[in-house]
Amino acid sequence: MITSKLTAKAQTTIPKAIRRHLGLQEGDLLGYVIEGERVLLAKPLVRAPAAASELTGEWESEADQRAFYGL
Repeated sequence: MITSKLTAKAQTTIPKAIRRHLGLQEGDLLGYVIEGERVLLAKPLVRAPAAASELTGEWESEADQRAFYGL
């Protein structure tokens, strides 16, 4: 069994072996499944946007910048 310690702020580090096994990267969402007295950690199928620019990138074309220049 791989273990990690819970901090006073209820935070923990996911051990490297687990991150590697699940292919976790910075910005990934984590899923938790409660099964009785145990909790399973899983990598959901969706990924969180890395930055706000990913959400607004569709408005950053050259044509958009020309149209909105000076506003």
